[in-house]
Amino acid sequence: MADLIAPTARLHASWLRSRDDWGAGVHQDGAGLRPEDDVDSPDGFAAWVRRLLREADPAEPLPEDRVHCTYWWIVEDDEVLGAIALRHQLNDFLLRAGGHIGYGVRPSARRRGLASFALGGVLPYAAGLGLTRVLVTCDVTNEGSRRTIERNGGELEDIRDTEIGRLRRYWITTSGS
Repeated sequence: MADLIAPTARLHASWLRSRDDWGAGVHQDGAGLRPEDDVDSPDGFAAWVRRLLREADPAEPLPEDRVHCTYWWIVEDDEVLGAIALRHQLNDFLLRAGGHIGYGVRPSARRRGLASFALGGVLPYAAGLGLTRVLVTCDVTNEGSRRTIERNGGELEDIRDTEIGRLRRYWITTSGS
């Protein structure tokens, strides 16, 4: 059975296997990985994990273009299967395109309901932050993500062209409303 856990340097080898499943250099929604992050070396990976954990702390100052964000890894038997991120607020870009929540499941673990499990698991945390509804977006061609969002109560607001492509934009009411 899968769990949502905080990122941890302990799972470096497992995370690398997950990354390799995606393919080197492939964007992983919800992972918080930036091009400049060194995830191959143990020290670089540990530094990346520390940054992910710091970004969740509202007392921690962030660059002007960033918002506080909590990350979880989707893990089963210490194997990293995916990631999900909850942004604590929306800036202009996130309101247009990125949304409050982003998630991704490694290719070999898809079609098992893991994204739906993770999204459902994060919604109560969003409510705990005082978010009564959250924006979740997906590419118009991503039927799996569309179903995941709709299974979790997503109501389509619109479909629009954005700087990251043509997106479906959904709002999900959290249990905090």
